[in-house]
Amino acid sequence: MRHQLKNFYRMKMLYLMEHQNSYQKIQRYRHKKCQSKKYLASLPTVSVVVPFHNEHWSTLLRTVYSVLNRSPEHLIKEIFLVDDASTKDFLKKKLDDYVEKNLKKVKIVRVKERSGLITARLAGAKLATADVLVFLDSHTEANVNWLPPLLDPIARNYRTVMCPFIDVVAHDTFEYRAQDEGARGAFDWEFFYKRLPILPKDLENMPEPFESPVMAGGLFAISRRFFWELGGYDPGLDIWGGEQYELSFKVWQCGGRMLDAPCSRVGHIYRKFAPFPNPNHGDFIGKNYRRVAEVWMDEYAEYLYQHRSHYRRIDPGDLTEQKELRKRLNCKPFRWFMTQVAFDLIGKYPPVEPEPFAKGTIRPESHPQLCVDARRGKQMDKLYLKSCMEDAQSEQQFIFTWHKDIRSKSRNICWDLPDSTPLKPVVLYSCHLGGGNQLWRYRPDTKLLKHGDGAKCLDWNRETRDLYINWCDGSATQRWTVDSVDQKMMAQWDKVMDRVTGPTNDY
Repeated sequence: MRHQLKNFYRMKMLYLMEHQNSYQKIQRYRHKKCQSKKYLASLPTVSVVVPFHNEHWSTLLRTVYSVLNRSPEHLIKEIFLVDDASTKDFLKKKLDDYVEKNLKKVKIVRVKERSGLITARLAGAKLATADVLVFLDSHTEANVNWLPPLLDPIARNYRTVMCPFIDVVAHDTFEYRAQDEGARGAFDWEFFYKRLPILPKDLENMPEPFESPVMAGGLFAISRRFFWELGGYDPGLDIWGGEQYELSFKVWQCGGRMLDAPCSRVGHIYRKFAPFPNPNHGDFIGKNYRRVAEVWMDEYAEYLYQHRSHYRRIDPGDLTEQKELRKRLNCKPFRWFMTQVAFDLIGKYPPVEPEPFAKGTIRPESHPQLCVDARRGKQMDKLYLKSCMEDAQSEQQFIFTWHKDIRSKSRNICWDLPDSTPLKPVVLYSCHLGGGNQLWRYRPDTKLLKHGDGAKCLDWNRETRDLYINWCDGSATQRWTVDSVDQKMMAQWDKVMDRVTGPTNDY
């Protein structure tokens, strides 16, 4: 099996290298106004830092060649491939020989023992000589004209950090496709990366760069001068995890700003599984999160500990240097960050979840022996109406959450209506917390289950038991009962999740 898997990836990678996407095919993913945008004639030079550990040969080279082929040649001063103690033979002398012969701007840096992503990035950054550092993962593809949109804002203000839009390179077919049209980076109180909607003013201004509280990960551009003014990454962070929060908080709180650039797009392979084991460093992610919280989050760190109480017992190591750095740079409190930058984060990801509007089984009023059933379905599978029961296949418990969606009690999947044409089915989709297709409202007085703010309701066919959307008419097939309805929460419907679109005044 292992041999088959290895051959599968080898064939896929060879196919990938032989069938690189054309510029024309990739270019269509950018906003139409990007083609007419003008940038400064004199832009800063770039050192690209690409850490890797046991990366596939073709994937690593795809990253390098996409940078070289899709960037103005004079802007790329050097590319550092930082080897975090890879064990694959082809990443040693074979890679050295190939780079020496074919890639004059590429330099290989070897880390003697496995130290992790953060240490590898720092190793490359310390050797860089260009004006701007660009960090990329080793399984990415730079898109058409990706670099000038990142460099122009930095040239105008060196304390600006720029992030590209991150597209998807499919892990199985290696097809490049657009992920979406962007969002602002955020986090919840377990430190899972989350997203916030783009603000109305920024939507009107597309495709100009817009402010984002938190970077998505390791793909960004930063002035080398500013990076080291901030102390680089905290060297006490181990392997990976938390570094995007640490740097994002530090940028904002210490006099910088961070923008996403819609005209810069970089594809990224999101693997289904890690191709190599993590080193035996214990709970390094927990330690990293504790370091970030203790240095940068002030009283808000308590929210993280309320959700991850075991973090309190983790020794974060010596924080003296990091706390002195914060003091020396005269960095702002975390409350400033939360009220002036991430002002809508708590509204969408509150430290304490409000009670749901309703929960339990959902039944036709005229046929209470039937229940809406998700049947453990996948994304885009439709909902069913089945006999009420509890067995391994049934999935009949739902929650009408304060996000105004309806989700399974047992997993993060929601009711979704991609097509609101009458008689179209309601399907399952990952909960995105953004309303739209997943906005539902139950009316206890009429027992109608309405989609969005429109005039369409959940309906069903008595003969086939098919569930679908239909114009609301109050008929018997549109009347539903839910096991438990919180009348107090229902009374507050119009006040829940009022959207905040600008800084608050409580700082």
